Amino acid sequence: MFGYIRPLKGELKVREFERFKACYCGLCHALGKNYGLSARFILNFELVFLAMLIWDENDTPVIKRGRCIASPCRKKRFCTGNSALDTAAGYSVILSWWKIKDAIADEKFIKTIPHRAAAVLLCRAYKKAASDFPEFNSKVSAQLKSLAEYESSGGESFDSAADKFARILSSVLPEDMPESHRRPLAELLYHTGRWIYLVDAYDDYSDDVESGRYNALLRRFPPEDGKFPKSGVKSLESTLIHSNNLISAAFELMPQNPWTQTVENTIYLGMPDALERVLNGTWLHTKRSQIATDKE
Repeated sequence: MFGYIRPLKGELKVREFERFKACYCGLCHALGKNYGLSARFILNFELVFLAMLIWDENDTPVIKRGRCIASPCRKKRFCTGNSALDTAAGYSVILSWWKIKDAIADEKFIKTIPHRAAAVLLCRAYKKAASDFPEFNSKVSAQLKSLAEYESSGGESFDSAADKFARILSSVLPEDMPESHRRPLAELLYHTGRWIYLVDAYDDYSDDVESGRYNALLRRFPPEDGKFPKSGVKSLESTLIHSNNLISAAFELMPQNPWTQTVENTIYLGMPDALERVLNGTWLHTKRSQIATDKE
């Protein structure tokens, strides 16, 4: 996925950061348990964030210690046995599968070889996840098809493109969620999706100009010397801050759960920090989403 949605480590208490790492590792274990070893490689921060958002307010995290492929010698703490993690794991597989398929459709054959290999490895996991969450799979497929058609037609409005992606993320709501929780969470996820799409478009801007790929920001902000125009940065920053404000407002209407403090840190500190670093060019330009280690 993307890796922009994460808490600001320096502002978390040590205990909170350890719990966050346990949740991250818990999602990895849920991916492996439910969908096999290959599914563990799609672990990402965005779906850890989702798991924390949909976590039942009365469900205290159960944390165990165990070894894994990333740490075969030293045992790691991880959350286990939670429906939010199982749901996030299934959604991770489905979202990753359709993102891979989208990349295969967008690129020339040579450049799609890594994506094709990933599709082979993830195929069995995807079939099981699609069986576990058929309605979500159908929604993601339809929304990504709509987005792909808009992009291939050269759609000029970055708001329209971002809206189509945002609707994908807002469709992850579990069906049995109470309406009092569903409405603010739908709003939060919609604007988080919009924020992710536009931040990623800016992050990929120069690469997309060079390769000739579609980028939703190109028509509104034509390149200067192959780069994003300096005159447009403040305008883009304003719309992203506005999305962050709407995310914050929706968050304040949601009931608290065991991860409220970490989610609050992510929204109020982590996302603004990621935005600032992407805009000023200090964000590590990579789609890897490994958890922060003790060396960081």
